Amino acid sequence: MGLRHEPLPRKPAVLPPVLRMSLGLVAALAALVVLVLGVLYAGHSEPGSVDRWIVQPTADSVGPPWRHVALATDFLGEPVGAATLVVATVTVCLLLRCPRAAVLAGAGAGMAVGTTTLLKPLVGRTIHGDGNLSYPSGHTAFLTALAVVVALSAAGRLRLGRTAGTLLVLAAALVAGAAMGWAQVALGAHYPTDVLGGWCTALAVVPATAWLVDQVADSRRLWPR
Repeated sequence: MGLRHEPLPRKPAVLPPVLRMSLGLVAALAALVVLVLGVLYAGHSEPGSVDRWIVQPTADSVGPPWRHVALATDFLGEPVGAATLVVATVTVCLLLRCPRAAVLAGAGAGMAVGTTTLLKPLVGRTIHGDGNLSYPSGHTAFLTALAVVVALSAAGRLRLGRTAGTLLVLAAALVAGAAMGWAQVALGAHYPTDVLGGWCTALAVVPATAWLVDQVADSRRLWPR
């Protein structure tokens, strides 16, 4: 009698097929926003009219106890805090046997931060006249990217439809982006439009990275679905 080979367990794509069209559209619109804002504020060293309308950025916009909250949130985007979050997310994904999500957690967050790092000198926007490049916000991009990764994984495991899945991803991105964005503006580290640029950078980069992870994994028959 020949040996029977059990089929390998199916692993959900990190970018569920049902969400590809909707999140692809979101990614395209987000990339357009990043581009438009980058052109509008290239070389600027002062807040724009939109920034002034939202809030007047200063080096000390909030006092205790909210300043402590802002500092704690800001820490999540600093190297030690960010590395801790990524490692924790990757560990949970591996424990749940979601290797693709684990790869995306590192790759998605890294691509989002890397993109903002490349864009900053190209745009050349500074804040407070001290030469600190501010557009787009890397802290906001990082936390938003990680939230999108978690939401994509949840949408795939729960087999959510297009509407529910898209809403879950956007809601997670909005919560994470708003929290970190508030902290950055409150601490005077970024203008509101910098935060918007960082948020949109994550929305543009992570779905594309997720699609790429799936393509590479499928083509090399890694973690088959």
